[in-house]
Amino acid sequence: MSSKGSSAAAKGGRGKQSRTTKSVTRSEKAGLQFPVGRVARYLKKGRYAGRVGSGSPVYLSAVLEYLAAEVLELAGNAARDNKKSRIIPRHIQLAVKNDEELSKLLGSVTIASGGVLPNIHQVLLPKKVGKGDGKGEIGTVSQEF
Repeated sequence: MSSKGSSAAAKGGRGKQSRTTKSVTRSEKAGLQFPVGRVARYLKKGRYAGRVGSGSPVYLSAVLEYLAAEVLELAGNAARDNKKSRIIPRHIQLAVKNDEELSKLLGSVTIASGGVLPNIHQVLLPKKVGKGDGKGEIGTVSQEF
């Protein structure tokens, strides 16, 4: 029995195996949509620290994904309220300013083409008329001196 007649599977080492396993990204492992590898690269190139751990880009990607999903959900609701199917910067502005926590986080941020919240000061609104003497005069105040 010679070793020349044995099959390639009996040999040691890798041989000529076809690569059947597909590489799994760190984003897929963490169940995220945001790119963990890119965030890790930016953390390293940004010189925020001398060393970057393996868990920090995953955590940062998860936080960024959560914030993006929160803003997009609220902006989508604002777009639906305005009977629009696309989110424009105005919808993002309305979503951020109407949410207390996002407004605090993005308080000093200016959104281009966002506009301002609709607001009319209470002094400028017409006065409410009470059911007083029933003279039929609307909003007039007597001028007795």
